[in-house]
Formats: sequence, structure tokens, C-alpha cells
Amino acid sequence: MIDLVLTLIGSDRPGIVDSVSEVVVANGGNWLESRMANLAGKFAGVLRVEVSEEQAAALEDALGRLETTGLKIIVERSLAAHGPRPHTLEIELIGLDRPGLVHEISTLLAAQHINVEELATDRSLAAHSGDRMFHAQIRVIVPESANVAEVRQSVERLADDLMVEIRLAEAPHERR
Repeated sequence: MIDLVLTLIGSDRPGIVDSVSEVVVANGGNWLESRMANLAGKFAGVLRVEVSEEQAAALEDALGRLETTGLKIIVERSLAAHGPRPHTLEIELIGLDRPGLVHEISTLLAAQHINVEELATDRSLAAHSGDRMFHAQIRVIVPESANVAEVRQSVERLADDLMVEIRLAEAPHERR
């Protein structure tokens, strides 16, 4: 079995997920995990599918034919990851929205060789003030060489500098 990682984008409309899932199942694939959203009128997503080596090419060809419906799909082959999970942390950031918040936190993480495994961001209006609030959920992989306590301290210092609230938690061990 191999994993295929798909990225998709197209004008949002009903039935996109159905058409992709139909092609996956018709070609022997198994839909494993995905993240999909409507962003500014575009449907965008990433998806991991497991398929036998013998059926992979047929699945890739069938997915390519979906481009006639206006859906752009990029397919990348990947080896399924097995073995122990590295140390992971979940970071939640909440604060007044302003340019540069993602850059500030990503710079800190990259400087410590911490890999961002998953990132979800959104904006909303504060209930009482109506101010734009920025919210980020970040799952990171901390290398074995890093001191987790020092990572926590540096993230908390950054929160103070940015005047945002940051919560850190151990990520549950799942997936892979």
C-alpha cells in the first residue's frame, strides 16, 4: 500500500467532496484523513488516500479527469509513516488581529527546528468590543534534541511580547 497526498482547489459548489470520494472508492482507494474548507469562495483541501501500488496509477488518472469539472488536483506519492510518534505540542493563540502574528510564531518555531505539522487560523469579532480577534491552532513536532520546558518558556515569552494569549498542551498520540 502507498499513500497519495492530494491538494485540491476550485470554485466552491455542492458535490465536490462526493465526486472526489467517488473516484477514490471506484479505484480501490481508502480516504484516510483530510482538511477542507471554503476560503473566499474557493474550495480548498488536502487529503491523504491509501491505495495499492497496482491501482495507484489508475486512481491518479481518474483524479486528473476531475479537472474538466474545474477542480485542480495535485497528487503526490508518499510512504506511509509508521513507528513511534515524536513529541508533539498543541499551541492555541488568541489575540487582537494584526499583520505578522503567524510570522512571529513561525519564526520562533523554525529557529528551534520545530516543525509545524498542522495549522488552522481564523478571525472573528470579539463579543463585547467588536474588535477583530485572531485565533490559531497549531500542532508542532518538537525534535528530540530540544528541551520541551525551554520551548514552552520561549513560546510564553513571545505571547507576552505580542500581547496575545497562548495555551500549550501535550498533543494526544494518534494518526500515522
